[in-house]
Amino acid sequence: MFSIVWANDSTLTHILLQRLAVLQSKSDLVFSKGSFPSYRAYSLNNTIEKGDENAFFTGLICFTLRDLIKDLNETDKKIAADMIENASFNFFSHFKNQKGRNTYNFWSTNPPKIFPNSGWMNLFDHSQSLPDDFDDTVILLLAMGTSEASAAEVHNLMQDFTNGNGKEIKNTFEAYKNIPAYSTWFGKKMPVDFDISVLSNVLYFVQQYHLKWTKADSASLQFITKVIEDKKYVNAPSSVSPHYNRTPIILYHLSRLMSLQPIPELEIHRQELVEHTLKLLNESNSFIDQTILSTALMRWGVKPPIKTIQSGKSLFELIEDPNFVFFIANMSSMLPNPLKDAAGVIGVGRFNYFCEAYNTCLLLENIVWQKRVSTH
Repeated sequence: MFSIVWANDSTLTHILLQRLAVLQSKSDLVFSKGSFPSYRAYSLNNTIEKGDENAFFTGLICFTLRDLIKDLNETDKKIAADMIENASFNFFSHFKNQKGRNTYNFWSTNPPKIFPNSGWMNLFDHSQSLPDDFDDTVILLLAMGTSEASAAEVHNLMQDFTNGNGKEIKNTFEAYKNIPAYSTWFGKKMPVDFDISVLSNVLYFVQQYHLKWTKADSASLQFITKVIEDKKYVNAPSSVSPHYNRTPIILYHLSRLMSLQPIPELEIHRQELVEHTLKLLNESNSFIDQTILSTALMRWGVKPPIKTIQSGKSLFELIEDPNFVFFIANMSSMLPNPLKDAAGVIGVGRFNYFCEAYNTCLLLENIVWQKRVSTH
């Protein structure tokens, strides 16, 4: 495997699923029942971690498990299905729009919270709460396997939250400022915000539910394509993906979108994306980066090179690496240029997120993809 060659991939799959089941909260004592614990650290003081209960990582894990479940044996299917049910039944409702709209928030809306476990900052839970966002909404709807009718209803709502629809983006490159793509946020008071990884998730949702393609979908694809053409995903990843921040994670998102069904505008860039992924894989010393880059290659139909892992750490120590940051809460990303870039360099307003369960899920996904490509 990339590729770590496992002696028995079925055994490892079972071990990883069992590990996920152990990590899922069974009560409401610390983290809510059905959730997978995650933590955040302020980038200017990265040694202090605080528990951060959010919908994002639990949603991603269930979304991934729902995709993988068809490849599991009967015993493991039940483990995965139980985890999805526990989250869907016990947890996700806390993040639904307060007025009943079928959109979701990163943090709890019932009761409202921002930056959980933040002491005095939580005095502002009600007055300064963030609006629902596109990313968490599509991830949770995919995780719960929402109906086609519900997906279409949310997609219709999304059309009101685009660049130029009453508000124009101020924090992207000049070449992208007139593209009427989706913003990250449902809130009318929030600045318009573009993120190539978020838009990849939104278009995955559109494709997965076979929704009628709209002007905003086409514009979002235009933004994604232009970012690839301009090499901004390599040269300026934090600018074009302020909430994911790094090239390996952008490539991971693009490969997931492109694996669902061919999109001609993206297919012409497949070879370039593969070459960048191979380059990063060969240069990387991060086990989880290697994992997601390997998965990206397999989604693009490329067999990853053999890469030997030399470490005195156990497998779970490699997986549960707190230095791997999949997602950041980037408050400075909403500032207009050039303040956005200056704050981003310093790290002001940036919180790095860590979720050991999601890291485990990323390796599980890689193992299942190896099985998929070996049987085709």
